[in-house]
Amino acid sequence: MPVMSQRAYARHRGVSASTVQKAIVSGRIHTLPNGQIDSEIADAEWARNTQTQAPPVDRRGQPEEDGEVFGASQYTKARAVREHYQARLAKIDYEERIAKLVSGEQVQVAAFNKFRQFRDAMINIPDRLAAMLAAETVEATVHALLTTEIRKALNDFADESNG
Repeated sequence: MPVMSQRAYARHRGVSASTVQKAIVSGRIHTLPNGQIDSEIADAEWARNTQTQAPPVDRRGQPEEDGEVFGASQYTKARAVREHYQARLAKIDYEERIAKLVSGEQVQVAAFNKFRQFRDAMINIPDRLAAMLAAETVEATVHALLTTEIRKALNDFADESNG
């Protein structure tokens, strides 16, 4: 009764530790109360409870080559994935043509230009108001002039963005 750990039993069987753990969880093999494995009992349980798949056969009853079965299945899946992505690309192309979709680069250029215009309008406020503000002595008037110019720049920006 050679008792061993689950990892040691996996090495003994030539399988991964996760395969041994799956066999334990599914009840194909059993462990001792301490979690270790009696390799003789487990080998017998493994042989008795593990089904081996017969290789697929062709029309003549001859075993098929694994590559052919695998290749055909993989080709079908790959083709389905390819068709899916081609349909998505066709949809994008269609939306670009009807001007429902624009490129990210065009959006970045347009946004840059809009914000540059807004920045320039804000920076020019002191140049436009400097002389008037210097002549004013009433604080409320200075405040009103500044507020009016800032609101005008903000409204112009909003109107251009919505139009």
